[in-house]
Amino acid sequence: MTADRPLKICLLCYRGNPYSGGQGIYLKYIAEEMVRQGHEVHAIVGPPYPFQMQGVTLHAIHNNQYFVRKKFDIIEPDDPFCIFRPLNFYEYLASRTGAFSEISTFGWRAYQLLRGLYARHRFDVIHDNQSIGYGLLMMKTLGAPVVATIHHPLSIDLVNVLERTQKFKNKLKTVMFYPTMMQSIVSKRLDHIITVSEDSKRTINRDFSVPLENLTVVYNGIDRSVFRPLPGVKKKTGKIIFVGNVEDGKKGFVYLLKAMPLIDRRVKLTVVDGGAPHHRVTDRLMASLGLEGRVSFTGKTATEDLVRHYSESEIAIVPSVYEGFGLPAAEAMSCGVPVVASDGGALPEVVGGAGIVAPARDHEAIAKAVNALFADRALLREMGMAGIERVTEFFNWEKAVRDIITVYRRFL
Repeated sequence: MTADRPLKICLLCYRGNPYSGGQGIYLKYIAEEMVRQGHEVHAIVGPPYPFQMQGVTLHAIHNNQYFVRKKFDIIEPDDPFCIFRPLNFYEYLASRTGAFSEISTFGWRAYQLLRGLYARHRFDVIHDNQSIGYGLLMMKTLGAPVVATIHHPLSIDLVNVLERTQKFKNKLKTVMFYPTMMQSIVSKRLDHIITVSEDSKRTINRDFSVPLENLTVVYNGIDRSVFRPLPGVKKKTGKIIFVGNVEDGKKGFVYLLKAMPLIDRRVKLTVVDGGAPHHRVTDRLMASLGLEGRVSFTGKTATEDLVRHYSESEIAIVPSVYEGFGLPAAEAMSCGVPVVASDGGALPEVVGGAGIVAPARDHEAIAKAVNALFADRALLREMGMAGIERVTEFFNWEKAVRDIITVYRRFL
């Protein structure tokens, strides 16, 4: 067999829909690009399931989603005793103790399905996307190399939530929820780990003790046919944009709100938050800061509307405490929007010269950067163009998949 022959690839993703998070977006783009580059691609996916991906064979794994079901709602009308099946019963009990068992049970179910698929298809490689469950270790017995993408280790989420949790009871629940020990055990025993930034590589090495030689950085891509400056759409003077879950403490949204009173009052903030229940915290904070009329929330937004918001905005703000990559920063750059970002995680290496980087958790530095950009229109335009150039050169899915295939071929 030739060294550059097309490969048979099996991808795993515990939440396959692009609207369920970054893992679904990653799955869609690498899977379809692998097909374009001539490879045969199968994807084992959990709910919410992805839309049909061009040329990709999908294999859906069911789970009963006990973590969102209450009381008698756990009973399946068509199969009332299915809760007593071992994996279902484990998932039910784990959900009642506060553990996040979805990714571990996905791994076991994927292994059960993969045994039959592997006998028929003889995959060259099995590539997990972010679950890192014990089932991957069983997959290694099938004979194909097992690779995983870790966007960032869950230890980052654990520490961030613990920082904002006061009561011991809640801290204990948080420790129970995040399966960091499982991911640490499994990640060290896989054939290779792909990650999406140099910062994430260092963090995985530090927190999970994966040797640096077993880690390869492959930057995410941005679809420039989608994320681009829209012709005929004019900038709205003073419009800035934040994209992300405002309830996720890692996103640093509270620091942006605290910066707003220090920014010229003519500046208005648009928040694309995916419909997060922002009223729990941010409404009170906005009222105390006197931000009425200066902040608007879009709720869940279609991709084409998101691109329009980017195209209308003069600056994108990414104040995250930590990002393993930072898709909103790269999306804004691809649309020609300068970025004011924190130095949390990988953001400095993503933004480069396409914006200003401020210290994380520093609302005064965010405000200073925004005011400085609005005071220098030439710099604003220059950074917008730099963003497009940077995304085109470094963050494209064609290059990402070529680099991933290179990693695969080391183990064939």
